[in-house]
Amino acid sequence: MTEQDTETKVAEAESAALQLATLSDEKRREALHDIADAIDAQREAILEANEKDVTEAEEMLANGEYSQALVDRLKLSESKLDSIVEMVRSVAGQDDPLGKTLSARELDDGLELYKVSVPIGVIGTVFESRPDALVQIAALALKSGNAVILKGGSEAEHSNRALFEIIQEATADSPDGWAQLIEARQDVETLLEMDDAVDLLMPRGSSAFVRHVQDNTSIPVLGHTEGVCHVYVDSEADLSMAEDIAFDAKVQYPAVCNAVETLLVHEDVAEQFLPAIAERYQDAGVELRGDERVRDIVAMDEATEEDWSTEYGDLVLSVKIVDSLSDAVGHITTYGSKHTESIVTADADRAGRFMRGLDSASVFHNASTRFSDGYRYGLGAEVGISTGKTHARGPVGLEGLTTYKYYLEGSGQLVDTYAGEDATPFTHEAFEGEWNPGRLSDE
Repeated sequence: MTEQDTETKVAEAESAALQLATLSDEKRREALHDIADAIDAQREAILEANEKDVTEAEEMLANGEYSQALVDRLKLSESKLDSIVEMVRSVAGQDDPLGKTLSARELDDGLELYKVSVPIGVIGTVFESRPDALVQIAALALKSGNAVILKGGSEAEHSNRALFEIIQEATADSPDGWAQLIEARQDVETLLEMDDAVDLLMPRGSSAFVRHVQDNTSIPVLGHTEGVCHVYVDSEADLSMAEDIAFDAKVQYPAVCNAVETLLVHEDVAEQFLPAIAERYQDAGVELRGDERVRDIVAMDEATEEDWSTEYGDLVLSVKIVDSLSDAVGHITTYGSKHTESIVTADADRAGRFMRGLDSASVFHNASTRFSDGYRYGLGAEVGISTGKTHARGPVGLEGLTTYKYYLEGSGQLVDTYAGEDATPFTHEAFEGEWNPGRLSDE
């Protein structure tokens, strides 16, 4: 990799962003397929680089400095590479998010205002130690016409470098500098100060890290924090379904942010439900921590106050019995991270009360929390999951990486015509139509 300082990399990205905004969807789509082909062809080099990271991480794990969840997130395999390649092709196949006419309004005869989707510009991303995250973010940025600054976890240094270099080579015909890799912590601090060139920051990590970013920059921040997700088994639940959902939500892949961390069970079904699901969890190696009422039914470790707000990212689960649906909502409101929650119930009215009563980005009925994902939502992929409320919320895909411009098409109009005692009135009539800079002159 060519050594450049962060300011130079951001300046190159800023220049590339202006060119990307004019690149056709066909060109962006071709570049994404080139990336997919290159990753597919260079599997051996990628896995070799990843093995270095995993070996180092396992040594840190043995010394008690890393968690098993971190090592699991770090590992790549042939099947994961299959998924990465499929994801890039899925992003390529998404509809073009740019140039969409979001609204059209006639201000007067021959004077038309259009609201049209455009790229945000330069996006800075800091993400956890998942090498596939680098590819996801780069693919979404390219498809949406944005330049991107990528900063992955140092634990994935070799993997990130290998993947980044493959992406660079595969997109040699795209605007130079559209993707940049920074690696040092100081580079991040420099990035936070560049509000004149970086348009959006997307940190993925702990709440403390996201707060650090928010507190130390004037750049808009779209934060992806912890996933303290819940499954609530209601008094009206199909308990067989509830067992499958609760198991999948924890065990299918415990290291990710949409895995369940707390299981809430209505008191009316607790004695019937808990022994079966606890046995199933324990057979899968899940460490259970319960409140006093749960432990009266099933033997397990005691849950502390800290457990209710902890994202384990591992085969650990806290379990609590609640008296009512309202208590479940109250617990989630108090301890949750506004990521993803699920209710299992056969009662549609109770499901509606739960779903409307929570302020989380995604709320499910009779489904595993693991569905909270850009690819599963049909977005192609995601740059992260936003637990905030502004700009974008939940899995952030292509639409979340766009903003809009207003284009005004006229035929010689002057503001003076619409001012004063004899002012011509505006019509301000909405109409169906796509922006075309030649439409009025063609007429």
